[in-house]
Amino acid sequence: MMPLSISASDVIAGLALLISAYAAWKTVQFNDRQKSLIESQEKLNQRLLEREESESISDKKADLGANFIKLGSSKYRLKIWNKGKTTARNVSIEFPEGNDCIVQSDVSEKFPLEALDTHQSVELIAAVHMDTKSKHAIKLIWSDEFSQHNEKTVYPTL
Repeated sequence: MMPLSISASDVIAGLALLISAYAAWKTVQFNDRQKSLIESQEKLNQRLLEREESESISDKKADLGANFIKLGSSKYRLKIWNKGKTTARNVSIEFPEGNDCIVQSDVSEKFPLEALDTHQSVELIAAVHMDTKSKHAIKLIWSDEFSQHNEKTVYPTL
């Protein structure tokens, strides 16, 4: 058997091999972290785009609502308002379950309403008596920058 001799160049070559293996391992780790970071960045960008689109759409929408308000001891009004970010146009109102308390002449005078601006409201006289039901279905129909036909059914209560 021949004696094994290790020279200084063998030791240096061995160390160089170990260092390059360590560098390769660290490069793989770095690339994995970089890939994870890129994926996170892509998800964040997608969420930001979705939020921006959602805000852009909501900027084009009117949002109508209605509720009864009490004035004094026995007077009531149906208040219809726009809390959206744009003007509602050609606003009309329907009573799918019938109208037993809103004064029809007041409805006929005010609706269809040409425009209902943001934070603007319109009130209708409500004739409330003992037999008036407490919950009413009211369908609001309008057009805005988002759509030519929007509908919302609300259920205000006395």
